[in-house]
Amino acid sequence: MASMGLLLRLLLLAPPLWPFSLPPPDTPEGKATISDLILPVLERATSFLKKTLPEINLDGVVGFRVLEVNLQGVQEGWAQDPQLQPLSLRVGKLLQKLAPLLHRSVFYLKLSDPQYLREFQPIVQPGFWKLPHVWTHINASMVYPMTEPQDSFSEKQSDLCLVQLLGTGTDSSQPCQLSGFCKSLMTKLGCSGYCLSHQLLFFLSARMGCTGGLFHQSQRYMNLFCANMMDLNLRAEAIGYAYPTRDIFMENIMFCGIGGFSDFYKLQWLEAILSWQKPQEGCFGKPDAEDEKLPKDSQHQQHYLRRVKRREKQFTDGCSSHNTAVAVAALGGFLYALTQYPPAHKELRHATLAPPTAAHVDGSMPAIHQEDKTHAFGPSF
Repeated sequence: MASMGLLLRLLLLAPPLWPFSLPPPDTPEGKATISDLILPVLERATSFLKKTLPEINLDGVVGFRVLEVNLQGVQEGWAQDPQLQPLSLRVGKLLQKLAPLLHRSVFYLKLSDPQYLREFQPIVQPGFWKLPHVWTHINASMVYPMTEPQDSFSEKQSDLCLVQLLGTGTDSSQPCQLSGFCKSLMTKLGCSGYCLSHQLLFFLSARMGCTGGLFHQSQRYMNLFCANMMDLNLRAEAIGYAYPTRDIFMENIMFCGIGGFSDFYKLQWLEAILSWQKPQEGCFGKPDAEDEKLPKDSQHQQHYLRRVKRREKQFTDGCSSHNTAVAVAALGGFLYALTQYPPAHKELRHATLAPPTAAHVDGSMPAIHQEDKTHAFGPSF
């Protein structure tokens, strides 16, 4: 009996078989099982948004707006499938709760940070974010051999360039008109961390209608940036998703996912994100008990990926507005990717940049070479 008790304790201590015990995601049963894990997390996060709405910052609204567009794609995708209609109805109820909250959030942003809202209001408006309808895979050969220190990134400069792109500055400039400095900054090679994700955000935002000049090459730059963002996520996974790496990890999934890079939708990453929610608060943020005794190489990686956001909103219970925003946006992307599985018969022509060279300081663009390979559509479940 003693040996049986020991065996039982070992089984209880063993890591869960999930996600490998899940049914295949190309079946209605598999889609329902995975959705039943994601939707309660999103419902709790929406309740957190409702409770903290007067204190929400713009980044928080952006994350929930990206969640909304993903949920709209899920609702539409499953509405006609009799086996998945109950899930579609559940998603519809969540959307009904979310829509008025997002509408009211703009009122609170006008009170708390009116200038920031004026500059970035387009990205919190309905219709700004577009779902991918073709997918592509990461090209690992595009990963930079060396990167610049993360400390060299200036969020203020990045914001100025995004304001130029949106045409919301005080100089009454038109959207899509860029200075040479911003062309150089947003195509600079060798970026890492949040510098990379802001470069990608810039080209995602250009989808509002910027087509000429630099934007002829948008997809090629997005291929480059997401290849390097994937490399960062794999490194975060390798050190056990230490807390300082989680925010950029989820932001990379949020942006590359909505950019159409299906490789970011990995079941083990979904499992990790789901486990980070504070179940009572419904938010994402600092764990209650963080193990500080990490190997030296892990501490170096954490510093490499760490970032303090200038307008980040931290709550007294450890909840983070930015963590919660990128988490719900990433989870919404997982749900939307599930509606696209099994793959549709679509392809996206792939392009690659020449090997990284020094960034051009005069605003000119690095040479880009077309590649004839195509990569099949399909999430990485």
